[in-house]
Amino acid sequence: MAQNGGDGNDGGGAATNSKKFEAPQPHSVKEQLPGIQYCINSSPPWPEAIILGFQHYLLTLGITVLIPSIIVPQMGGGNTEKAAVIQNLLFVSGLSTLFQSFFGTRLPIVVVGSYAYLIPVTSIIQASRYTSYSDPYERFVRTMRGIQGALIGAAFFQCTIGFLGLWRNAVRFLSPLSVVPYVTFTGLGLYHLGFPMVGDQISVSMTAHGKYLKTVLLKSFIVLFSVVDNFSATAAISCYMILADSFLFPHLIKLAKCVEVGLPGIILMVFISQFLPRYLESKRSLCGRFSILFSVSITWLFAQLLTSTTVYKHKPENTQISCRTDRAGLISTAPWIYLPYPFQWGSPTFNAGDAIVMMAPAFVSLFESTGTFFAAARYGSATPVPPSVISRGAGWLGIGVLLNGCLGSVTGNTASVENVGLLALTRVGSRRVIQISAGFMIFFSIFAKFGAFFASVPLPIVAAVYCVLFSFVSSAGLSFLQFCNLNSFKTKFILGFSFFMGLSVPQYFREYFHGGWRSAHPTGLFSDIVVVIFMSHTTVAALVALFFDLTLCRENDESRKDIGLNWWEKFSFYKSDVRNDEFYALPFRLNKLFPSI
Repeated sequence: MAQNGGDGNDGGGAATNSKKFEAPQPHSVKEQLPGIQYCINSSPPWPEAIILGFQHYLLTLGITVLIPSIIVPQMGGGNTEKAAVIQNLLFVSGLSTLFQSFFGTRLPIVVVGSYAYLIPVTSIIQASRYTSYSDPYERFVRTMRGIQGALIGAAFFQCTIGFLGLWRNAVRFLSPLSVVPYVTFTGLGLYHLGFPMVGDQISVSMTAHGKYLKTVLLKSFIVLFSVVDNFSATAAISCYMILADSFLFPHLIKLAKCVEVGLPGIILMVFISQFLPRYLESKRSLCGRFSILFSVSITWLFAQLLTSTTVYKHKPENTQISCRTDRAGLISTAPWIYLPYPFQWGSPTFNAGDAIVMMAPAFVSLFESTGTFFAAARYGSATPVPPSVISRGAGWLGIGVLLNGCLGSVTGNTASVENVGLLALTRVGSRRVIQISAGFMIFFSIFAKFGAFFASVPLPIVAAVYCVLFSFVSSAGLSFLQFCNLNSFKTKFILGFSFFMGLSVPQYFREYFHGGWRSAHPTGLFSDIVVVIFMSHTTVAALVALFFDLTLCRENDESRKDIGLNWWEKFSFYKSDVRNDEFYALPFRLNKLFPSI
């Protein structure tokens, strides 16, 4: 009688005990990322979509201004030529983005200039056949025509790889395990465009202050790795040694940028996007969605205040150019209306050696853009991109390089990593928003005076935004770990080794390029090709991971299951998943004329 409990307490106690002893369950696997408020095919209301598109346009200005600002002065051009090249690059970026959204991958991808082309472009500039010209403008024109010819040659190489399906066949070898370092380093490999562009006049030596910063960094890595199962303090110290001694502190010593502008920008960006929504109740999360506009506007006003109060009056010239809001030299030299047109500096000149070297960054751009495609599909709440769609997008990237070569933009193009990070920050993966941003790019490239106003945002402010957005892209790569068996020692080795080599190998070639061996030995065609390929963190990490994935993990069904291949195979062919038509089908029934396989 006592066991029956009389009042029904026995049933309630049993339920309580079952809840108390219920074993914890792992998080479920998600093929499509939940929590995205607007996926690829949906769109926010038009006013909101226009503002979001303008945010994406603002992000493109960072790399669009940076590359010509580095290259054009070396060619002998002044502010007028620099403004023209920026407008050309912005115009081509807008067209390429539209092509990519309609006929390429159809992902919410923004196409921008590629940093990978700087080394071969610099080699062309330093060629004796161009340095012999004494007149700066004549040297600029001759060098520009040589760069255009090399870009056109690289464009045909990239179009061939993409449209003939060669890149499709290569991408089919990937698995979720090899995609992890691939996509992760798409964001992480751009660390040099983040905080190193923020700091100004920081001299970190082995003083007490420098040692304190290094101690804080080391402790942070140990804490970070301690929360990850089976990672030891040795791994934390190894990553610390690579980042602190080889990457972070040398950059802080060498670069002259604006910590008093950039660091508040980082803090403001993080606060508005991550902390402020916790205190403001809003169904539409306006703070996180428009945090780029808020943080850039406030930091820009703060930089204007510092400029007007003569804080930089006695600073070095490099610091004034980077930090002041009135030293970009774009507003005064940009015309009110500018119509980009092909071959405005004359017919391109072709050199076989230059064209071959320029194929190396085109190859690297394919690697980096493919990682960006995977991240964009994740943050657009789509299924993983089929290889045939990736190859189609690679071909249209080649069309963009061809346009860059014809118009004279001094660089090729790639899929923008920072704009994919903005998809995650806003939780809006809408294709229409990206198409609106392309409209802004084309509009402001034609009405150049207005575009020059926005392009004069100091680069450290843009770099502060990069610090947040690149981290989202890196985490997109880590999300593919959910399909892998992390208790497998082969998995651990491939992940750890590809991550380490993805950091270490490019650092060796970066030191080679900036000094050391390179300064003591003559360089040539082969040297530039090797340096361009192996200075890319994404390329190195992806190649290392893919090599060991293919040689160690394809021997039996158990090992294939450990790397997630049994789940991944259905996305290797376009027709294997019915959802692919929803996300990647070509418009206007073009799929019937150009079927994906």
